[in-house]
Amino acid sequence: MFVGTYEGFEEACKELGIECVYRGTDDASAEKEIEIINQFISQGVDGIAVIAADEDALQPVLKQAMDAGIHVVTVDSATNADSRELHVDFADPVEMGRGMFRSAAKACNSEGQITILNGDPRVSLFADFETGIFAEYEENPDLYGNIDLVKEVAYGYDLPDQSTTEAQALIKNYPDTDVIICPTTVAILAAAKIIQDGNLDIKVTGIGLPSEMVSYYDNGICEEMWLWDIYEYGYLTAYSLTALVNGEITGAVGDTVEAGKLGSYTVETREVDGGTMIMMGDGLVFDSSNIKEWSEKL
Repeated sequence: MFVGTYEGFEEACKELGIECVYRGTDDASAEKEIEIINQFISQGVDGIAVIAADEDALQPVLKQAMDAGIHVVTVDSATNADSRELHVDFADPVEMGRGMFRSAAKACNSEGQITILNGDPRVSLFADFETGIFAEYEENPDLYGNIDLVKEVAYGYDLPDQSTTEAQALIKNYPDTDVIICPTTVAILAAAKIIQDGNLDIKVTGIGLPSEMVSYYDNGICEEMWLWDIYEYGYLTAYSLTALVNGEITGAVGDTVEAGKLGSYTVETREVDGGTMIMMGDGLVFDSSNIKEWSEKL
């Protein structure tokens, strides 16, 4: 998924005449990210877009980057507000979490047991999704009184093997599970495969890539899931970071970013941490009516 985001980022950089470099790691840890950011600081880059593996652990190195005149934005998963100049968000993750729960309730006809298989609890994005899931359930007892949302969340740390192991344990520990909410593309794919292989009467919803999940729509394991346009997201991130580098914006509320083919975006307050952000949109919902079409794009 992040490769697709970088492809959009790279497209925008070509339009802007900017050189861009992608660095990633199979070990999605703050320690590895700190190594990479230090390399960028040594190279004297003008700007860094970071998908934060930990909300707080990157603060010293990112402050070092900013003190050196390097502009910093976060994307996908934010750092704390002191560690960035701007966060570029695909949608409101708390509201998207609410939507995931509504999808799960629909899948079990608002009756039964729902469990959660999430990513890394240290990552703010996954925590925000989780907040939305529980908020939707707890604030609407009249709608969900016949649903048991299990409070114990399983964490697969966005790793395929660990997500598979945690999904197996979740199903074993909660054999009455009707729907598993998976707010990560890795978790939803792992859970769906276990359900398919075991011929289990369980459904999944959450965050998923259409190209990976289309077969699970065909067999009824997934009826609805969520995502965003990962290419446009990377594209918007590149324009936002470039606007900071060029001094067109400072990251303050009310600043406007002109994002090429996507149009204009206004910087606003990110209520969850008091920093600032640009919001791309409302996210995408996939069901049987559009999954085939989107599977050819994402």
